[in-house]
Amino acid sequence: MKTIVSSFGALALVVLLAGQATAATWQIDTTHSTLTFKIKHMLSKTAGQFTEWEGTIETGDALTEGSANVTIQAASIDTRDQKRDDHLRSADFFDVENHPTITFKSTKVVENGDQYVMHGDFTMLGITKTVEIPFEFHGTAKDPWGNTKAGFSGSTTINRKDFGMVWNNALDQGGFVLGDDVEIQLDIAAVQTQAGK
Repeated sequence: MKTIVSSFGALALVVLLAGQATAATWQIDTTHSTLTFKIKHMLSKTAGQFTEWEGTIETGDALTEGSANVTIQAASIDTRDQKRDDHLRSADFFDVENHPTITFKSTKVVENGDQYVMHGDFTMLGITKTVEIPFEFHGTAKDPWGNTKAGFSGSTTINRKDFGMVWNNALDQGGFVLGDDVEIQLDIAAVQTQAGK
């Protein structure tokens, strides 16, 4: 599996909040966050997103401390085309009847030069692989209602075949309809729900 930069996990980039030097619990604010993806389709790329997902983050007193867990509802996939989305939910792709969720559970955060990388177990279609997600922190702020929030972003690339998602169609001129690599982009806002002790 090739990793460039959520995830799907990726999805646990929120551990970067540990940089606030205080232990705390955070919840991903999915109404102000996006989990999107792109995959090559013939000569261009097709994009989509998941609209139902959630995540909880526990942060420590240092950037390399903390943990995160994310769960995605596979049936919430949305590519703005009902027929295509129905196909993606079928056994050819996400097989949502037998594998309703996609999950990510962090295992560690490591310092790599001038950036940090989250490692974790990403599970899709019942297959678990380790992914690595470099991330960028955008700071924290109080919203108009007094909630403490933080923002960050990151991306990763996974090979769908590593998870048993192998459906494809050959093109007359050679090659295939779909690429193997899936680019995942996370733009996340998280709200602090509990201060550390």
